[in-house]
Amino acid sequence: MATRVSDSGGAADRQRRVQAALVRFLLRDLRALRALLRPSSPASASDWIAAVGSLVDQYSTASAAAAATSYEEQRAAAGVRGRFTADPAPAPPEEQVAATLRWAASDVWDGGDVATAHTRAEGAMERLVLNRGRDTMQQAVRRDREAVAWARGAALGACYFCALMASRGAVYKTAGTAGRDADETFAGEGQAKYHNNCHCVIIPVFRGQTFELSRHAEAWDQLYREHAQGHPGEQLRLFRAAFAEHQQAHGRPTH
Repeated sequence: MATRVSDSGGAADRQRRVQAALVRFLLRDLRALRALLRPSSPASASDWIAAVGSLVDQYSTASAAAAATSYEEQRAAAGVRGRFTADPAPAPPEEQVAATLRWAASDVWDGGDVATAHTRAEGAMERLVLNRGRDTMQQAVRRDREAVAWARGAALGACYFCALMASRGAVYKTAGTAGRDADETFAGEGQAKYHNNCHCVIIPVFRGQTFELSRHAEAWDQLYREHAQGHPGEQLRLFRAAFAEHQQAHGRPTH
């Protein structure tokens, strides 16, 4: 008998709780390192970058392990026969972490606000940590013969881009369809694009399963169909305008 899976409830919500816990502890530990970055000493950046890089390695490893466990649990719950091991995705390269941190602190020694640098760094490191878990899920779907696709799960507070990607449902298995080519303003690695402070999760869909959009993702899909579908080259702009109006009408923040 076919089972149902959605971008809300069940495994999706469990993944969100795991992500939230990882982010909470990551931010706690990042903030404990703030004193290492001293506006009075440009040389202090090296120690700060090294310490933050160590944290990113630690937390991204936990993110990948949690994602691998979640994938295997969801596969078992779907009643898939046979064994499959979800291998952790590679860690973000050290140079990528260092370059991102240098960007975050780029104007600290030119009169910039060090608090702003830390805010930038926290958002970017959160993205790198969670992306390793999301990449683990995505590569498992690519490797697993019993997986047919994956869906992007975005919560109610998502930005317009994440909402649009989530509204498409379980259609992702290639880089282009997952958002890589959709909007060059969104930074991301791997198959899909995720911005800083993005809380999207990956929902694998296995052979014999039926994927259903949550009520809020259905509403986003309807917005797309009514306002953006059939307008090549204008879909993102039109959807963004309709999404902002929809969010305001429901008293939700827009991004």
